[in-house]
Amino acid sequence: MKWITHEVVTGVVVFAAFDDPLLAVYSMAGSIIPDRVEGSPGSSGWSSWRSRHRGWSHWPMLYLLPLLLLLRLDEYTVYAHLVGELRTIGIFLCLGALLHIAEDALCGKVPFILPWQKIGVKLFKVGSFLEYLLALVIVLSVYVLRLLWTT
Repeated sequence: MKWITHEVVTGVVVFAAFDDPLLAVYSMAGSIIPDRVEGSPGSSGWSSWRSRHRGWSHWPMLYLLPLLLLLRLDEYTVYAHLVGELRTIGIFLCLGALLHIAEDALCGKVPFILPWQKIGVKLFKVGSFLEYLLALVIVLSVYVLRLLWTT
């Protein structure tokens, strides 16, 4: 998916789930981390970038383990109140990155349990009309589910 699609879908999902625009912004920032750490095709050449794309930076464990540690932080430190907002930012950055990986699994393969074991489907080509149509369907579905859940 394109970065903008990652940001929109992730932001809507998180806002619908937590009803907090700031948490949505944190997760939107996290939604571009897996691609951002790889650099861009222009910085290292298309073939070099392509060979690394959706590699270790898209391995869910890189974001799931810190997420779990951050969620447990309150239980293990007397200083948790001092780092409360940083903890929240970290949690939602990791959540955004995990949603990015799940979204990428809809348009190609991404690492799963092991970094070299990839899973996914190719429902559409990145940047195609179908990408934006699927994003719209996800956004509308999330809002319908939220309306049904809250009534």
